[in-house]
Amino acid sequence: MSGQIVLFDIPSREPRTCWSLNPWKTRILLNYKGLDYRTEWLEYPDIRPRLEPHLPPNEGNMKYTIPTIQLPSGEYITDSAKIADAIEAAHPSPPVHLDSPILPKIYDIAARVRTPILGLYATGVPEYILAEASKPYWYETRAKFIGKPVEQLKAEMDVDAAWAEAGATVQEATALLKENGDGPFFLGKEISYADFVWAGFLLFSKRARPGLLDDILARSGDAEAHLALLKALEPWTERDGH
Repeated sequence: MSGQIVLFDIPSREPRTCWSLNPWKTRILLNYKGLDYRTEWLEYPDIRPRLEPHLPPNEGNMKYTIPTIQLPSGEYITDSAKIADAIEAAHPSPPVHLDSPILPKIYDIAARVRTPILGLYATGVPEYILAEASKPYWYETRAKFIGKPVEQLKAEMDVDAAWAEAGATVQEATALLKENGDGPFFLGKEISYADFVWAGFLLFSKRARPGLLDDILARSGDAEAHLALLKALEPWTERDGH
């Protein structure tokens, strides 16, 4: 694989930057591998028209999704996990340890932390991140997936119970981070894709609603462990807008 990769990402409002957790995984991976790429920003309504000529539809509700990349060969690959497999196969050094047993645990934890506080994310994204072109799409599709308007979901939250559940789950990530005392990564001093997955979640939380990341870390049992991970990954998270 040679030449420039195209990364399709969903922009924030101006100045356009990466914000969503799945594109963050791919962006950090490309940055860490030192690969030449450029970002093509797609507002939500533009994703399907741009990608449909090049990819079969996904199963389920979301037929075309971000992140997607276009390789220099012209091949399109969608889904962050499939992208990681392809990039790791083509560029095995430095490795990101996709076979680590921690990786599926982090996927699971990141999903379970979001679930009880989904109302905070679902209403925060259009309020604080999305440009006007993407807001109607967000409200319509999320209401369809959730089964109710996002504002109703947030209004119906049992906030104390939601945070108790989310806090207990994020403490599982803390335990994994501290399992290897060398730190700051899940594998100690060795970077892996699990770090990108969890950092993507934390960076998304920081953008999705003011104070949300602070609230998550306050319930983590050791906020410094997560902040140390983010600090250590800064060389590969600084590039977020091109």
